[in-house]
Amino acid sequence: MNITDIEIRKSSGEKAKFSLDKLRASLKRTGADKQTIDQIINTVRDELYQGISTKEIYNRAFALLKKKQSYLASKYKLKKAIYELGPTGFPFERFVSAILNYSGYTTKVGEILQGECVTHEIDVIAQKNNETTMIECKFHSEQGLNCNVKIPLYINSRYKDVKDHWETNPKKETILTKGWLVTNTRFTEDALQYGNCCGLFLLSWDNPKGNGLKDRIDRLGLYPITVSTLMTNREKQFLLSRNIVLCRELINDVFYLDHLGVSEIRKEKIINEISQLCG
Repeated sequence: MNITDIEIRKSSGEKAKFSLDKLRASLKRTGADKQTIDQIINTVRDELYQGISTKEIYNRAFALLKKKQSYLASKYKLKKAIYELGPTGFPFERFVSAILNYSGYTTKVGEILQGECVTHEIDVIAQKNNETTMIECKFHSEQGLNCNVKIPLYINSRYKDVKDHWETNPKKETILTKGWLVTNTRFTEDALQYGNCCGLFLLSWDNPKGNGLKDRIDRLGLYPITVSTLMTNREKQFLLSRNIVLCRELINDVFYLDHLGVSEIRKEKIINEISQLCG
């Protein structure tokens, strides 16, 4: 069978033609060399069959990459690692807050703000250059669930209610200039259309193009601790419960690994992996 005839099953249930270029691009983003990428692609290509899921393709490529170098595999599993921040949305809110901190913002998580009509608990408040941004996070713990237009409609109405009160407050120290909606999945076309029309900034896995979540994370080296291929789920959840969300934070707070009873040899491997990741 010709490789261009193979249909794959996406996490949303949709079918699509298999793309060798997409697989190559995703491996290239990890920083793997050409020889490694070619070897993985040749192996995966030989194992393809009609109706294979994107998850199976990903798992195979991930396993092959992990054999070569674990920190490259960590980069490759970034999307999955974001889902692993769940099941609640709070670690994702902390994660978004941390990314903004490294971009020069001062942030607060879970603040109560007064609106014109009612009070609102806001996921992240970010301040920079005398301007305030109100950020709401929509976290999905399952793949294939996208944000439809109802979400930005709801978030924009909350933003407008807060802004109406903000502008009448004589004690305000900054200007409320923007509302954001951040998701770990994708936005539907009508959600993007509404966001662009009403001025709500929409940040998702791959939107805006070239400056989505994955691009910001790679550019700044701000990987969540869930990308680690060497730590167990129990260890990751323990760290998340202690508000250690980024690999960078664990490098500065290694004593948490001692608290978990991680051996010196394993601790060294974990720190080496995440240090390589963070550049």
